[in-house]
Amino acid sequence: MVRFDYKLFLFLSFLFFSLSLTAQRKNSRYLKYIDDYKDLAIYEMKKNKIPASIKLAQGLLESGAGQSQLARRSNNHFGIKCGSTWKGRTTRHTDDHYMECFRVYRSAKESYEDHSQFLQRARYAALFKLKITDYKGWARGLKKAGYATDPSYANRLITIIEDYELYKYDTAKGSKRSTPAVDAPSTFSHQVYLSNDLAYVIARDGDTFKSIGKEFGIRWKSLVKYNDLHKEYTLTAGDVIYLKKKKSKANKKYPYYIVRDGDSMHSISQKFGIRMKNLYQMNRKDGEYIPEVGHSLRLR
Repeated sequence: MVRFDYKLFLFLSFLFFSLSLTAQRKNSRYLKYIDDYKDLAIYEMKKNKIPASIKLAQGLLESGAGQSQLARRSNNHFGIKCGSTWKGRTTRHTDDHYMECFRVYRSAKESYEDHSQFLQRARYAALFKLKITDYKGWARGLKKAGYATDPSYANRLITIIEDYELYKYDTAKGSKRSTPAVDAPSTFSHQVYLSNDLAYVIARDGDTFKSIGKEFGIRWKSLVKYNDLHKEYTLTAGDVIYLKKKKSKANKKYPYYIVRDGDSMHSISQKFGIRMKNLYQMNRKDGEYIPEVGHSLRLR
């Protein structure tokens, strides 16, 4: 006859209760937000030395996992108010006081970048002397420096980080070469990248304008137009395909480009996310021009 072990029963009951409680605490919206923005948080950590766990926890808390009015209408994920130095768009929202001024961003990515810049202020300088893995020190330091008026702000950040194990992203490897395009749904089969703040994918064997268009909900004829191609063009593996209309000039970091072997006006326009007609116009060239190795081309 099997003897009933009361102590074992109590232990297993407690363990089951604890696991159930943990599962209940893990909000599905929080999990989706973390999945959508973890790569961007890691990228910003590598670039600006702010723990990814802190950035994600603040984003979750300040934006209600992306569901707050400020996040949905203004892409403001960190509750950052206008301030005297802000020159961008603004909106009014009641927070600590009635109808306060808050910053408006073009994308969540821009909000994440501005949050990093915001923390470069002198009042937060002491935080950057902490270890990148010291999320508790960062949370308490943010509260002490006056980031939020809520007296429990630090504890709320720490609870979120520990409940969702966000600290594991503080030791994650990231790349400075390309910024992850977090505004694209994570269910796409193609990896989405950014160039000149424009989303693009890399074509694979068997891809067509129609298949890529179907995946991202974009008319295939629009993809043809966005990429300065013609509808008879056959995609080949490695082709850069933009998902939005390219810009009239390159990022400020790239004022000009020295032509290399194998370059064409089209490949250069794709590399820097510039419309071909603008690339020709900036360099006072006509459609017959063929770039020569060593020539300098203006990109903005």
